Amino acid sequence: MDNPKSLNDTARIYALLGLTQRPQRDTTEEMPNAASLKILVLADTHDKLSAKIEALAVGADEIWHLGDVCAPIILQTLETFGPPVTIVRGNCDSNFDWPLTLNLKRNGVRLRLVHIPPDVVPENVDVVLHGHTHVPRNEILEEVRFLNPGCVTRPNRGAPPSVAFLEIAADGQLTWRLTTLR
Repeated sequence: MDNPKSLNDTARIYALLGLTQRPQRDTTEEMPNAASLKILVLADTHDKLSAKIEALAVGADEIWHLGDVCAPIILQTLETFGPPVTIVRGNCDSNFDWPLTLNLKRNGVRLRLVHIPPDVVPENVDVVLHGHTHVPRNEILEEVRFLNPGCVTRPNRGAPPSVAFLEIAADGQLTWRLTTLR
């Protein structure tokens, strides 16, 4: 059987095998509460990384990439910036070791990292962070906050290239700050 080259191929292969859904990690990675966490969040690099990203990573406790990295060298470069890097697989990524969905817990906040935003508001999650649309987002639906840092390389709908910072205070209070790359 051919190796899948996209998530659509993966779905086709699972259908051929008679499976109804792709395997998904059912774990929540939890870190002990910190005084405050500053997380650099980016998505949709598509083989390119702005020179500004390294400077923006200074002072970050973590880096989260929400998919469509494409070239593995992008991830390797991010890893040299210092903070630990967490990644989910996007529809243009071919590394099937990267999870499609990752549940995290930071300072009591339940977070879901995913590339393609869900059609249905998920349960047992406080915040969904996603990419895919290439458009920044900060919206609350049914008490779940949806955040998208926009796109590093090819923004959509007139948005500038961007990343974002998610700050999570010790008490779970969230601050979301979009940063343009121009």
